[in-house]
Amino acid sequence: MRPSDMPLISDADASLLATALGRRGLIGAGIAGGILASPLAALAQGAPGAAEITVDQARSEPIPIVIPALGGDFGQQVSEVVSADLGNCGLFRPIAGSLPVGMPDFATYKSLGARALVSGTASSSGGALRVEFRLWDVLTGTQIQGTAYTAAAADVRKIAHIIADVIYERMLGEKGYFNTRIAYIARSGPRAHQTTRLAIMDQDGANSHYLSGGQWLTLTPRFSPANDQLAFMSYANNRPRVYMLNLATGRQQLLGDFEGISFAPRFAPDGRSVVLSATRGGGSDIFTVDLVTRAKRQLTSSGAIDTSPCYSPDGSQVVFNSDRGGTPQLYIMSAGGGGARRISYGSGTYGSPVWSPRGDVIAFTRIANGSFSLGVMAPDGTGERIMTQGFTVESPSFCPNGRVIAFCRQTAAGAGGAGFSSGISTIDITGFHERAIPVGGASDPAWSPLNG
Repeated sequence: MRPSDMPLISDADASLLATALGRRGLIGAGIAGGILASPLAALAQGAPGAAEITVDQARSEPIPIVIPALGGDFGQQVSEVVSADLGNCGLFRPIAGSLPVGMPDFATYKSLGARALVSGTASSSGGALRVEFRLWDVLTGTQIQGTAYTAAAADVRKIAHIIADVIYERMLGEKGYFNTRIAYIARSGPRAHQTTRLAIMDQDGANSHYLSGGQWLTLTPRFSPANDQLAFMSYANNRPRVYMLNLATGRQQLLGDFEGISFAPRFAPDGRSVVLSATRGGGSDIFTVDLVTRAKRQLTSSGAIDTSPCYSPDGSQVVFNSDRGGTPQLYIMSAGGGGARRISYGSGTYGSPVWSPRGDVIAFTRIANGSFSLGVMAPDGTGERIMTQGFTVESPSFCPNGRVIAFCRQTAAGAGGAGFSSGISTIDITGFHERAIPVGGASDPAWSPLNG
């Protein structure tokens, strides 16, 4: 008998987890190298200026930028990745053009309607890659940035993502998010008996690979903000619990010795502890686990299902989901426990809360009339705004600068599971520019920190 066909947990525990994790959580479970950067001397007069364009301006009118194929062995690949990063975020409009040699003829690029220009070269020797990159302000004729990157040739895409981040920051005045990864759950096989594997990919869907073999149901990966670790829930040995995985060493270990089931992990902002849920009787409470001492501390004891905890960026508060009032709603409490106050008051039920890295909004899933919605609200519950809807849209995860959310979108299935799909999409926090990441069957996205 295959592990996925085995009775994993009791009906009571299955019902509790189905309530806590949402519609998709138990489908198919047998239950209902270093880079060196150095500056390049400016080729034009004038010092680099501050960003003159805001993100809001770029949303309404994307910045036209010429990104020609850079010279050298790897120039085309670098340009393609940079162009895709900037174009896919919706804030830039890449323009094809010829690569300037030396000082650009800015009149030519002005005639194309360009606001900025990229130039440079990419060459390799003995397995080492050198990419020289310059960013130009076409309107003023000045060099905004000039940097040379040296790394192993295998890091060509990473260098390209770093260049895209530099362009984003210099043009818009805030950090980019392209040199990041997304951990997720890869799904394959028939809908009723899906194989789930812990997986990881670049934020654009490239370099995807498995981190687990698929023997056991695996859910909800979460990145550490401080080091190369993932927390996730696994049904290993027929007992759902939270585990830690060191991405550098491949070492996996159980997190916390709880009598019941542990699930829904998330790291504290300093990376020193994990907050999670653990079953107790007919409900679940929220605990923290110190990653050094492994000491546990209980934060809630409501007798209800308290789950999906997430810290505020400064670590002072925790938002979580609870049915203590009769239906699943969102609450905020002190990071030490106590003083919980409800913040969700729209129609339907709420779950999967996650605090933006900027601290200004909390993303959530709302279920009403059998349909899912993905939205954001202020930490005090005001300003609720729905961004997208569907049969299932859930598991929101912010990119490091808080401007984009990755989430899982699933479709309804017909007879025998026909027509079912599960994938990862991204959407701007304004609710515009939704796009699917080309990675195949997937769910439970978790965005890494910058350079993660």
